Amino acid sequence: MNLILLYSDVDLWSKSDDLGALSMLSRAVIVFLATLLFLRLAGRRSFGQGSAFDLCLMVLLGAILSRAVVGASAMAPTLCAGATIVALHRLLAMLLMRWASFDDLISGRQRTLVEDGWVNRDEMRAGLISMGDLETALRKKGDGIALKNVKRAILERNGEISIQMQPGCCDQ
Repeated sequence: MNLILLYSDVDLWSKSDDLGALSMLSRAVIVFLATLLFLRLAGRRSFGQGSAFDLCLMVLLGAILSRAVVGASAMAPTLCAGATIVALHRLLAMLLMRWASFDDLISGRQRTLVEDGWVNRDEMRAGLISMGDLETALRKKGDGIALKNVKRAILERNGEISIQMQPGCCDQ
């Protein structure tokens, strides 16, 4: 009986400046489950790519859905806004798969920073990569790797620098 009385004061759906702990707890559970569903609907791409396009989904979804937990916005419109962001992300992801030029526009293209040991300063400048960034990527590949031993260093679309060594070099 006391539990029913306790839940009679729980506000799950409306906007409120004065939510109790039980209301926020209940809202948090609902938003967590909705977010889990939304991320499943968005697809695995949203986790693995690490691109600005996919990061946009995560940031917006978090910002929008947090409003429902704290009562800054009503629950139903907030969940609808979250679902809209997920649907838009999924639609754009399907378009990105279909048209490579659209993919390049949204996600960017890879940049070859080093080719056969020679640094392409124009590509580094266009990718906002410093020599320090390139040296860090070389250290991560293996300590003591010289630039002359790099077959190719590529700034990937997700911002990582991948390093391919010259064949037979450095036994790595």
